[in-house]
Amino acid sequence: MGLVPDNDQTLLRNTALDFARARLPVANLRKLRDRDDAVGFDRAAWREMAELGWTGMLIPEELGGNGFGCFGLGLVITALGRTLAASPMLSTVVLSGSALSLAEGNAAAQALLSRIAAGETVMAFAYDESPSHQPYQVATTARREGDGFVLSGHKRFVIDGHVADRLIVTARTAGGPGERSGLSLFLVDPAADGVHRQRLKMVDSRNAADFTFDDVRLPAAALLGREGDAADVLDAVLDRGRILLAAEMLGMAEEDFDTTLGYLKQRSQFGVVIGSFQSLKHRAVAMFQEIELSRSVVFGALTALDEASADVPKLASVCKAQLNDTLLLVSNEAVQMHGGIGVTDEIDVGLYLKRARVAQATLGDTTFHRDRFAALEGY
Repeated sequence: MGLVPDNDQTLLRNTALDFARARLPVANLRKLRDRDDAVGFDRAAWREMAELGWTGMLIPEELGGNGFGCFGLGLVITALGRTLAASPMLSTVVLSGSALSLAEGNAAAQALLSRIAAGETVMAFAYDESPSHQPYQVATTARREGDGFVLSGHKRFVIDGHVADRLIVTARTAGGPGERSGLSLFLVDPAADGVHRQRLKMVDSRNAADFTFDDVRLPAAALLGREGDAADVLDAVLDRGRILLAAEMLGMAEEDFDTTLGYLKQRSQFGVVIGSFQSLKHRAVAMFQEIELSRSVVFGALTALDEASADVPKLASVCKAQLNDTLLLVSNEAVQMHGGIGVTDEIDVGLYLKRARVAQATLGDTTFHRDRFAALEGY
């Protein structure tokens, strides 16, 4: 693997892009939004994605997956990003699937991995408790009681939590908010007594949920991994999520740029196409440069994931910060260069801008990741 996909990976990318354009075009997102769809994604298309093997790329063959790896999944997610395809890929496959795998769960966790690979289960990973991304600021507690635990607290902005069949929740079994130690991961049934969820409809026409846990009783088997020692797993899961979300953002930036470039070539002003204006050429070149740099950063980070490189934490923050900035530039410029219609619902660039704003905040904004990178470097 490297910065250029091989023949198999190129075929995978092309297949994913053909599927996204045929089955999950932007028009599909508009339909889900306009009818206020209770699920928020096309379940039939999700099953087809499972049949294509995409939901099992991070899951070993013995559990029903194919182990194709993060680079291959990143190519698929980039293709889905080009059409704003709504799916539980990030919440279920990347975050929850990674947590189940990395936490070395029990037989129940392994069964869930098989169901994820088959496209039969939607899961959500509940980690944040404040409006901004602060994964160690966990006040939710899980106290020992009898042979199990009692979970109390709340979680915010749980992606796809409104339809999740199972949750993975970060909770404190020791220490206080802000401490890296004392964190544990628990498997929670959202239908259990004491679990309350509130659906959130976001500006990008996607869905999430807020959760409150009122003395929810959990069996001992709900604990994933070792009690109080989940920070390393949490970091690894979130870094996978950051890099693969950046892959989706790359696809969005590529599509937004191509759409804008096409508009510059056909829109006339003062008797000439506006793409001939030098100032717009310079701005288009700036967009192109940032996208090319971003592609290299994403491919490098995906390769590091598959190689289990020690540099993954740093690369994850570099990757997410870079894509945050690139997508901010490209989505803004796309709207600006389209003029007045860029902010209307008539064309798609406004939808890309809205999705961009949510993606930028998810799993850490640029400020968070610059600060994290500096801390990892010892500053």
